[in-house]
Amino acid sequence: MAQILFYLFAALTIVCAVGVVVNKNAVNAAMCLLLSLIGVAGLFVQLQAYLLAFLLLLVYAGAVVALFLFIIMLLDMKGDQTWSFKKLPTFAALVAFGLLLTGLGTFVARGQLDTPHPGSVAAIGPELKPYAYQLFTTYLLPVQILGFLLLIAMLGVIVLSRKFTGTEDAK
Repeated sequence: MAQILFYLFAALTIVCAVGVVVNKNAVNAAMCLLLSLIGVAGLFVQLQAYLLAFLLLLVYAGAVVALFLFIIMLLDMKGDQTWSFKKLPTFAALVAFGLLLTGLGTFVARGQLDTPHPGSVAAIGPELKPYAYQLFTTYLLPVQILGFLLLIAMLGVIVLSRKFTGTEDAK
């Protein structure tokens, strides 16, 4: 069951990461980024790194993706530009893809992608418990204050980005 979940989360992460790069619409690309981060958090949960999964969802999926969406909406970006293939960028992309395939082929040929024996890998989950305890006890107030300040900044961006049409009364 764990292996099936790993493959599902890995496939979700890879497909959504490709969707971020390929998508023309900036809002859809940001949503693909959110789904990709959720897939990575699922992989962290499978590694029993619950704190890292929680922080990834809280900081990146919650704050950074929301900031991306506000910036996209503030700039009023349109995603209907057509693809233009120029010679140099297309050649550079093909060279980069060829180098990626060469590197992966080298790893597979040398056997460096083998799965290690589970007994040889040290468990790191118990070492993170003191950090989680400190974060949710000693440093809870500073984290809450920082979250409140980010909320105020987000509301300020919303107010400043409003477009006034002139129909409002100016007194």
